[in-house]
Amino acid sequence: MIIEGHTDSDGDAEGNLALSLARAENVKDYMVQNYDFITNQMIEAKGYGEEQPVVANDTAENKQLNRRIEVLIWE
Repeated sequence: MIIEGHTDSDGDAEGNLALSLARAENVKDYMVQNYDFITNQMIEAKGYGEEQPVVANDTAENKQLNRRIEVLIWE
């Protein structure tokens, strides 16, 4: 499983990268701590900062959509 963290374009790129990784790591930690069948080795946390927006960062609503976590699961 891969947990991907994303941010909007507000702030500097380096800070957004750190924030997105922290978001992903928080979700990973939550899943490992709350689900006995999920181990730390099963999940990789990645941060992409503002690099992969799903919509333009031109309105408050769009910026909210870009501040997200995505989870990729495979067998």
